[in-house]
Amino acid sequence: MLVKAAHKSYMKALKVAARVIPIPRPTLFTGAESAEQLCEAISLMNLGKLLIVTDEALVEVGIVDQIESYLHRHGVDFARFDKVTPDPTYPQAEEGLAVYKRENCKGILAVGGGSPIDCAKVIAARVTNNKAIKKLAGLLKVWRTPAPLFVIPTTAGTGSEVTVAAVISDPSSHQKTPLMDPKLVPLMAALDPHLMTGLPPHITAATGMDALTHAVEAYLSLNATTETDAYATAALKLIHANLIAAYKDGHSLKVRFNMAMASYYAGLAFTKASLGYTHAIAHHLGAKYGTPHGAANALALPHVLEASVPSAKVRIANMAKMVDVGDESWDDQTNASAFVNYVVSLQESMNMPRTLPDIKSEDITQIAKHAIREANWNYPVPHYLSLGECKQLIAKIKG
Repeated sequence: MLVKAAHKSYMKALKVAARVIPIPRPTLFTGAESAEQLCEAISLMNLGKLLIVTDEALVEVGIVDQIESYLHRHGVDFARFDKVTPDPTYPQAEEGLAVYKRENCKGILAVGGGSPIDCAKVIAARVTNNKAIKKLAGLLKVWRTPAPLFVIPTTAGTGSEVTVAAVISDPSSHQKTPLMDPKLVPLMAALDPHLMTGLPPHITAATGMDALTHAVEAYLSLNATTETDAYATAALKLIHANLIAAYKDGHSLKVRFNMAMASYYAGLAFTKASLGYTHAIAHHLGAKYGTPHGAANALALPHVLEASVPSAKVRIANMAKMVDVGDESWDDQTNASAFVNYVVSLQESMNMPRTLPDIKSEDITQIAKHAIREANWNYPVPHYLSLGECKQLIAKIKG
């Protein structure tokens, strides 16, 4: 009883915090050439040397060289840290911090998807907070304003350019630890569709499903507001109209830009309304097996939606009508089922796997416990799963 009372009080406090604590937004540059516009804006600030945080894949395809040429053109000096991997770890952030200090940098420019941006957020926080990453993890633990942070996303999925969160893995425990603080929101961001036209179809699919999950979980959150509903709705409609087109032929700047905006809107929605069990499970699949985050979300989302229908039937039914797979003449159960089927059809249309055989039966209980702990103390979901329910859900993902 005491635990339930404490949980109820904590969730109430989170709801008040979500509505009262002001969340900054980055100055946003959008459209073709917006990446260079951001670099020019940075040059006007006279910050000094920047640390570019990115990954080797983006170096290999030439995107980092392109950004560096913009910085050169506008007289901004920089150093590069390109050792970020999917699901960045504590040691990677510490290595990036060492480069920042050695090169006497005064700000950070993250170039990439959610992994480089999250790693850059953690580095920026460590620059000014002399605390171990574990002590910065959790809610409102970043006491001092991080180093100036700018971001150029190269995928349309994480929404990290606008969120208060950074997720980083502890390699010793194989657990993902989120840092959540409004101070982690970048100062500026550029959504440049030119940088996204070369994304491979499987990355487009995974990141698009990540954005979809953000919008869905924000809309189902008990902390949802009129504002977050509006952003989640816009994101869902843009994803419905553009994701399959981006997957089939990602060279359209309009389609890529629409997906970038969908990711941004979904980020605005969930950074206030929060997330749910899909992310809780996906985080721990990623930490345990290295499952890419968007793919892990796609695997979990239909099963979490099915488990949520009894408690959130009306809201799930509303989403079916938003994406034109529902009908006003149908009852809520029929519409809700239509939306679950729609999510499955998106996966199938993009040749995404429906199961994850990597999951070991002996790991299911541990993954379920970690996911429940994350969700119960972070996410205002419409229905809290029991351990048994969560284990059954993960077993379905295993296949």
